[in-house]
Amino acid sequence: MDPNGQTVRGFIDIFQNVYAISSDTKIVSKALELHLFPHLLAFANGIGYDIELAAYQNWYPDLTFISRTNPQIKFAVDLKTTYRDETYPDFCQGFTLGSHGEYFVNRTSSKNVQYPYDEYSGHFCLGIIYSRAVLNKTDETRVYSIKDLKSIPAVIKDFLFFAEEKWKIASDKGGSGNTANIGSIQKINDLLNGNGVFAKAGEELFDDYWANYGKIELLANGKRKKLSSFEEYLRYRGLPTDLNNPRALKRGAK
Repeated sequence: MDPNGQTVRGFIDIFQNVYAISSDTKIVSKALELHLFPHLLAFANGIGYDIELAAYQNWYPDLTFISRTNPQIKFAVDLKTTYRDETYPDFCQGFTLGSHGEYFVNRTSSKNVQYPYDEYSGHFCLGIIYSRAVLNKTDETRVYSIKDLKSIPAVIKDFLFFAEEKWKIASDKGGSGNTANIGSIQKINDLLNGNGVFAKAGEELFDDYWANYGKIELLANGKRKKLSSFEEYLRYRGLPTDLNNPRALKRGAK
């Protein structure tokens, strides 16, 4: 894949009409995943692993790497794409890191997960960060001929790839609306270095925090509230608050 993002230009039909890719994040994400998949297959084959795709679209993870010599050894890999913040280029929009619902809490559950969570030796995120090109609506909706392929403007550019264990890049906030998804941090340098909220605390506390997120109730200013930050969790458990690593949460953080 071209790291500058110039190879993926659009979709082609049987009449050799080419439709430019919209900047819609879902379309961009799927195009990138399809473009990357042959490379992942070659990588897995080279290290003696098979890849199993999630049985359903909303199941975790996207890919299961299974050892050919010992099929009990499995690794969960989610493919995640996001774009840089145009105002704060050191930050991206972030992404979700899987559910903290049934299969995360009950590690032997088979609900919405390819294999029970505890059967995986590790949980990884393969991330792609890109910049969005500024295009006018005419460029995005125009139909091109196959001979004009190289003149079709690219809607994405400047790819940055990284791979990291998901607990190392997690935030302590949900990742999407009302769904039970774990959110990522958003500062790009911290994503690349695995410097998330739980980086100093470790995976065990990450697991316990998210298994109890929105469930444990605290007393604050004479009112009951649900636990919603790692700092609150540490105080509740009687653990040192310096295990919290909050600096990656806000844009403009030094």
